[in-house]
Amino acid sequence: MEQTLKNLPIGIQDFESLINDGYLYVDKTALMHRLVSTGRYYFLSRPRRFGKSLLISTLKAYFLGKKDLFEGLAVEQLEQKWTVHPVLHLDLNTDNYDSKAALDNRIALSLGNWEKLYGRNELEKSFGARFEGVIQRAYEKTGERVVILVDEYDKPLLQAIGDDKLQDTFRTTLKSFYGALKSKDGCIKFAMLTGVTKFGKVSVFSDLNNLNDISLDNDYYNICGITEDELKDVFEPYVNRLAETRKMTQSEAYSELKRNYDGYHFTEETPGIYNPFSLLNALHKRSFGSYWFETGTPSYLVELLKRHDFKLGELKGDEVTSNVLSAIDASSTNPIPVIFQSGYLTISGYDEEFKLYSLDFPNEEVREGFMLYLMPYYTSVSENKTGFQIRSFVREVKSGDVTAFMTRLESFFANVPYDLIKDTENHYQNVLFILCNLCGLYTKAELHTSNGRVDMTIETPDYVYIFEFKYNGTAEEAMAQIKEKNYAQPFLASGKKVALIGANFSGEKRNIDEYLSEWL
Repeated sequence: MEQTLKNLPIGIQDFESLINDGYLYVDKTALMHRLVSTGRYYFLSRPRRFGKSLLISTLKAYFLGKKDLFEGLAVEQLEQKWTVHPVLHLDLNTDNYDSKAALDNRIALSLGNWEKLYGRNELEKSFGARFEGVIQRAYEKTGERVVILVDEYDKPLLQAIGDDKLQDTFRTTLKSFYGALKSKDGCIKFAMLTGVTKFGKVSVFSDLNNLNDISLDNDYYNICGITEDELKDVFEPYVNRLAETRKMTQSEAYSELKRNYDGYHFTEETPGIYNPFSLLNALHKRSFGSYWFETGTPSYLVELLKRHDFKLGELKGDEVTSNVLSAIDASSTNPIPVIFQSGYLTISGYDEEFKLYSLDFPNEEVREGFMLYLMPYYTSVSENKTGFQIRSFVREVKSGDVTAFMTRLESFFANVPYDLIKDTENHYQNVLFILCNLCGLYTKAELHTSNGRVDMTIETPDYVYIFEFKYNGTAEEAMAQIKEKNYAQPFLASGKKVALIGANFSGEKRNIDEYLSEWL
């Protein structure tokens, strides 16, 4: 059976080479045809490694009239004309944009290549004027309207987060350049821009109001990524191979794939989407790994959290409007939109009455990977020792060794890189949030009870730990609150041993300076 399976297209972003080399392709061409048949200007936001570049490449092959590549796919029956259009494809994903020259060089190179095909007017000096000229001459020379495809339009802006001057420079350059999409409307057949985020307000889209943003559109929720139906229809033999290797049943393999890689919701009340990069890697390597995170987590996420001293507990459960989800602004004090658009949060619920979205981590890979990534920035634990420290903490918690795990908890706060810390009370709460999400136990920060809100609880098969932390107070005050509020009441019938732990976090020492513990 293994010999007959097509190779999985891991990291392949070029549609023509994917088809010609016989790789497996999940047919998205019916959705693509709907795009080109019902509109002209589009914007799509999706996380990195989610198939945006392959979608752009598929559109390019379609508009170049390469009908043979689409044999057996849905669009072969849907399209009758197969008209060849001039295609201007700009890929901003290839460079490191650390200066004005980097972006200027990339745009100049693309313009130069297009001008070799369609000519240049030397009076056109600015990038915007040259782009307008290329569009006009491509239309006149071929007799067909032009197709414009821009991949990862926002990479320069994202890489400049934290450098307001450079970001303003990039914004000015791109705003002028993309203005040609509006000024040359009569020469354009179709245009699509993709990226991770949508910069709003005074950004590149402020004048480009003819773009249809389909990022949160029900009709196109599955245009990138893999649906549950596609997984079972297209990938079943690969799942069976994975199950056999891991000594699992088929049902267990599907459940584990779902737990790790499913759960992306780009609109309310639509089925979850699997991360295609992680799913393909898991099926190819026959192992459940953290593949998306192995390709690197963008540094701009930590830069945003650092800039705003963000409370990590607000990552989950906060309710936001669609306007918040669909646009960000560099000067905003809210990093939630860019974290959502980058794929680290997803829609978990929707309040129809108030039009509010709830957010959460999409799956186990993202939850654990994001916390592991953040931990070295919030604690003294180095990246290569994070796994060891967490395993040791969990082992001590499971064994009921309060002294050992409280000593280790203190070590998490020691010698922290304090350039990240503006509010020490917020900082210690962030560390607890990270630990709660990494432990692999049933842990919860700020558990609500009928009598109040517990700072943190941890449950194991044998133990329940109830924590209350005071900031610049005393351990006695923390313990008294646990007892007065009767925080242990919900756990007394569990049959487990219950420990009460009252601790004080000293703002001056930036660490736990005392704690008390009692077993019930």
